[in-house]
Amino acid sequence: MYAGLAEWPEPPIDGDEVATLIGSLERQRATFAWKAGGLNAEELQVSVGASAITLGGLLKHLALVEDHHFSVRLLGRDPSAPFNTIDWEAHPTWDWSWASDDTRDSLYELWRTNVDQSRRSVAEALANGGLDQPMAQAWPDGRSPSLRRTFVDLIEEYARHVGHADLIRESIDGVVGEDPPGVHDQ
Repeated sequence: MYAGLAEWPEPPIDGDEVATLIGSLERQRATFAWKAGGLNAEELQVSVGASAITLGGLLKHLALVEDHHFSVRLLGRDPSAPFNTIDWEAHPTWDWSWASDDTRDSLYELWRTNVDQSRRSVAEALANGGLDQPMAQAWPDGRSPSLRRTFVDLIEEYARHVGHADLIRESIDGVVGEDPPGVHDQ
């Protein structure tokens, strides 16, 4: 599910702010993709200990996060499918089991599609206003964070869930580590 070792994303060691933020987010996305990749439908529903979080649930959750932050909040667009049909009033709390009826391939595709759309949305926003531009949709308190702040929020979101994915993946097949084998081995 990740690009491969030759293309493993890293933030530049001496890049500008945009390249560093994009590189950091892309590294988190790739790490998550590695941790969640190559599993069957049953393995995507494994949880650890008392937690209800599954890799399938994380795939769907992070697809929602991508859509919500970089399409809905950044550009003021309507949510994409399937998020545009969820009755959030009836289901205000997060339910990690909501991915249990989805197929393996549909979960991977949903996440990849939303990541690709986020990349296009970010490129559009950077071309039309840069990191300082406020999000089209304000927070409930009326403040509008900048695109810069939203990048930091997404990097944090992914980092938190990469930790969850790491624990779950280790419980499935023992895969551990910050990077796939072959990355940073030299």
